[in-house]
Amino acid sequence: MLRLRDDQWERIREYFPEEHIPEGRPGRKPVPARAVLDAVLWILNTGAQWHMLPQCYPNYKTVHRRFQQWCEREVLREILTQLANTLREEGAIDERESFIDATFASAKGGGEGIGPTRRGKGVKILAIVDRHGLPLSVSTHAANHHEVTLVQLSFNFYMLEAKPEHLIGDRAYDSDGLDADLKHDGVNMIAPHRSTRKLKTQDGRHLRRYQRRWLVERFFAWLQWKRRLLIRWEYYPTNFLGFVQLASITMLLKQF
Repeated sequence: MLRLRDDQWERIREYFPEEHIPEGRPGRKPVPARAVLDAVLWILNTGAQWHMLPQCYPNYKTVHRRFQQWCEREVLREILTQLANTLREEGAIDERESFIDATFASAKGGGEGIGPTRRGKGVKILAIVDRHGLPLSVSTHAANHHEVTLVQLSFNFYMLEAKPEHLIGDRAYDSDGLDADLKHDGVNMIAPHRSTRKLKTQDGRHLRRYQRRWLVERFFAWLQWKRRLLIRWEYYPTNFLGFVQLASITMLLKQF
C-alpha cells in the first residue's frame, strides 16, 4: 500500500492535524497531511532513507518533521485504537483467542531502546493478534529483554478494553509467574512447557489452540514486507514504533 484510497483516507483524516499559517504572516502554503502520509508510506514500504524521497512527494525534511510530531503526539496509536474497536464492533475482530510473539530487528541508527544480543544490537517487535491474525497490540522493546518480562508491557499498548480469554504463545512464555499474573486479569496463558521443566502444569486440551499460532507468525511475515521495519534506522524509539503502528493501520484499513 504505497498510497491510501480515498475512502481509507476519509476514515482516518480527522485524526491528522493540519498545519496553518497565521493570517498576515508570509510563508509557504502548508503541506496537506495526506501528502505527508503518502510520503511516509513510501518510506515504510521501500525502506529508503528520508533524503531519497522522490520529488513527487513533499520535501523530505517537512515529511520527517511532521511524522515525528505524529509519533510524539501518539496520533498513530489513537488511529490504531479507533480502527481496532470499530472492527470489533462490526465483528471483524475476535479477541477471545489471541496469540503473542516477538520478532527481532537489528538496529543501525543507535539511540535509546536498543539491547545487545548474540545477533547484535537490536529491538524486539512484540505483537498480540486476534484469531484472524489482526493486530491488537504492537510495541517495541530493547532486544535484550526476555519476552516473559514484556507481556505485561504489551498490554499497555493493547487497543481494546476487553482482554483475551486465552493468550497463546510459544515456549518462551512458559512461566508460572506469568500464568499467575495473567490469570489475575482473567487471561489464560497457554504455552508449551520447556524441556527443562520438572513440574508439568499445562492442560493438553488447551494446547490444541497452539496449532493456530501460525496466525501471529503470518502477521510478522506480513510486517517484513515493510522494508523500513527490517532494520531500525531511527534514532528515537518512538519513530520506529510509529512505523510499526502505521504498518498495522494499513493492515486494519484493508478490512473495511
